[in-house]
Amino acid sequence: MTGTGNANPSLWWRLSWQLSLVFVAVVTAVIIGLCFYAASILSPNVALEDHITAVLAPAVALDSEGRLEIEDTPELEALKQEYDGLWYVAATTNGSFVSYGAIPAAYSELAPLTHLFEGADIRGSDGTDEIASVESVETAIGQLRVLFGGVADKGWPVFMLMGIAYPIYIPLLAIALPAVFLAVPRIVGRGLASVSEAARKASEIEPRRYDARLPLDGIPREVAPLVIAFNEALDRLENEHRKRQHFLIDAAHELRTPIAIMQTRIDGTAEGQNRRRLLDDVARLAETAEQLLDFERNDQATDLHETVDLVAIARGVVTDLAPVAIGGGYQISFQSEVASLNRQGSPSALPRAVSNLVRNSIDHGGGSGMITVSVSAAGGGRISVADEGPGIAAEHRDLVFEPFYRVTPKSKGAGLGLSLVKQIVLNHGGEVHIESRAAGTEVVIRLG
Repeated sequence: MTGTGNANPSLWWRLSWQLSLVFVAVVTAVIIGLCFYAASILSPNVALEDHITAVLAPAVALDSEGRLEIEDTPELEALKQEYDGLWYVAATTNGSFVSYGAIPAAYSELAPLTHLFEGADIRGSDGTDEIASVESVETAIGQLRVLFGGVADKGWPVFMLMGIAYPIYIPLLAIALPAVFLAVPRIVGRGLASVSEAARKASEIEPRRYDARLPLDGIPREVAPLVIAFNEALDRLENEHRKRQHFLIDAAHELRTPIAIMQTRIDGTAEGQNRRRLLDDVARLAETAEQLLDFERNDQATDLHETVDLVAIARGVVTDLAPVAIGGGYQISFQSEVASLNRQGSPSALPRAVSNLVRNSIDHGGGSGMITVSVSAAGGGRISVADEGPGIAAEHRDLVFEPFYRVTPKSKGAGLGLSLVKQIVLNHGGEVHIESRAAGTEVVIRLG
């Protein structure tokens, strides 16, 4: 599903990482919001409670009489210097306690009772606005309970709470992010399945199937205008194509009448070289008009899936054109590896293709030699027409299938015969190619 360079970015990839960023941003916002909310309802001392208890824990000891002592360790001295308003009462569970700092009067009476509290958030006293907290910590002499205050405006409780909450949101992100990357492509793929199906059908539209349209069923509303516009473009192409078809058919039909009149008038003239030239020119015009009609008839062919016998078609063309070939100075033969060879195809177009190949050999085979029409079952069905003429130069072999292209400008043909052959073969899903040597040319039709 990856795109090709920057020109075709992958929609599922963009949605995956963008939705993942949105998810991370939402989770982060929720965590920060919850931390701010917790900071607003918890004691302001929460930011430093762990720090204070961690500094006091290694500094405590008992004297010889079992009373609590606190040594002025460098860490404790640094704590006192950093927070000059700090006060605390540290007590063991047996009631021995040590105090430090200016304890507000409202809390001084709680000092002897500190050992009774394992944890507390004390506020709302009428005698002071000071907020005090009680925290417990394990030390070398047992559990120590600390009542402290004077640091309510110090530290960053939000960051501290985020550090405490990481066991919750880190696993959440670790589980949710892969789930997003796995789920989003499937969700997007299902949502765009109808678009993919429309794209597949668009790729299957054949050049001459002007009536084909893309389905709108199940197409997302945002993509539907594109499909509608595509179908409207096909409508316009179909209309223009039909206009062109009608014009060419009408033009070819209209040409028949003046050509027939010209031929009749020329027939009535006296014998001579000019009469022969005029008759040849008129014959060429008539052939061009008929081939133009053949082009349009083939373009509109709807009988491509009837059962036809390639052997019978080739044999019939040889029978019909044998007098013409013999009259042109050739011998003509028919060969087949099989008695019959049934395939799906057009019973009207395929004989025209083989006939054009034979006529092309008669016109360009040099006026002598053998013209051989053969049929083989190899490759799904194969018809070849070979002559013993001068051959076709390599630079002309790909061009002879182009409309109105002639190897020799003064040749009799209109340059449409081989082009029509290629069109017919392509309509049948096959291919046609030329094998030409100095001593002859063979044109091979292979049907799919």
